[in-house]
Amino acid sequence: MYIHVVQPSETIDSIAALYGVTITSLIRSNGLVNPFSLVPGQTIVIATPSMVHTVAEGETLLSIAAAYNITPLQLFRNNPFLSDSDTLYAGETLIISYEVGREVTTNGFAYQYINLDTLKKTLPFLTYLSIYNYVATAEGNISSYYDDSEIIALAKAYGTIPLMLLTTLTTQGTPNPEIAYQILNNEEYQTTFFAAMIRILKEKGLYGINIFYSYMTADNKESYDRFTEKLYRILKQEGYLLLITINPIIEKSGLYQEDIDYSYISQYCDSITFLRLIWGTNKGPPIPVISIGTLQQFVEYVLTTIPASEISLGLPVIGYSWELPYQEGETEANSLTINAALTIASDAGATIQYDEISQTPYFFYEEYRITESLQHIVRFIDARTTNGLMNLIAGYGLLGIGIWNIMIFYDQLWLIINSQYQIIKRMKDILQDY
Repeated sequence: MYIHVVQPSETIDSIAALYGVTITSLIRSNGLVNPFSLVPGQTIVIATPSMVHTVAEGETLLSIAAAYNITPLQLFRNNPFLSDSDTLYAGETLIISYEVGREVTTNGFAYQYINLDTLKKTLPFLTYLSIYNYVATAEGNISSYYDDSEIIALAKAYGTIPLMLLTTLTTQGTPNPEIAYQILNNEEYQTTFFAAMIRILKEKGLYGINIFYSYMTADNKESYDRFTEKLYRILKQEGYLLLITINPIIEKSGLYQEDIDYSYISQYCDSITFLRLIWGTNKGPPIPVISIGTLQQFVEYVLTTIPASEISLGLPVIGYSWELPYQEGETEANSLTINAALTIASDAGATIQYDEISQTPYFFYEEYRITESLQHIVRFIDARTTNGLMNLIAGYGLLGIGIWNIMIFYDQLWLIINSQYQIIKRMKDILQDY
């Protein structure tokens, strides 16, 4: 696999010629929305398959999968465009396999209102689907926002394990530490909470819990330890999974706080994902949305207390645009999709720069108004960020990756993971029923 960084004057035609691939394959595999207006500094991923197939007249996905002794799911994973069409065309090329390395798990976080076409396109790549639809409320009760039965059924059809993502946050990410404190320290509320949780799991046909811890500190860690042990024992008695997602405390400088011992909690869960949940707006300073360099230091610290095989790392798939100069308490950055960030860079004639420490791209642009012009900085992630995180996961022998979030399909992300790693599927897919 290669990650090509677009140089000034390069075009999609010249890049395709450089690597001996077709323009169509580059556009399709990278999900390029502005392929004929590339931005200097933009990344293009070139992944070379180990086996391909040219579709013959009358062939179907099932017949092609059978011919190569693979599942239809593998065809969807290696050829995401298949999810966008019901028809195979004679002469088109399908990727049968890549030369992949070690196994990894993938956990996609999604709101309950995710577009079903996007979900179907993403599910082939997922080990777990964590559904953001459940919130702990007063006195240990649990509320859900919408009916997610179709999402759960689809996950199972694609061999993905559906999990209840349980938080004390609203859908906008507004924290409620008081509710968290009540449940952690009140046994009566815990009894109500555990009973409600098991009831929902059984009613919905979910396979377990992914519980989100966002307020853990060295001072309250013992409360989390006791609560986690109780939760784990109750879930295991009923045959359910317990995954924990921890939002580690990050200083304004972008460094991670490193004074919490996670060893006790790690004994009472199936895995821990360290993930910084970020939202539609950001009142913090214009630091990278993730820093691979500082995350590596955090991983080295965490590995002193937790086995590598229990650790997953989270990747926020997002960008932000800050108005400059940044003023603490006043400046509020707006979130952007990766494609939106690239479109802004293209329209503004910007050149994308690269921060070697965080392994993230950024650029400056000016917004012109009637009486003034305002300077902005945009920080986001690209293929180099994803690859850097996966190298970190592979280099330290970690379990896998958590994606916050999968509401938009990010082609380069899945191309990098799927072309280099074997994604673990713990359930048999039943795609032929869908």
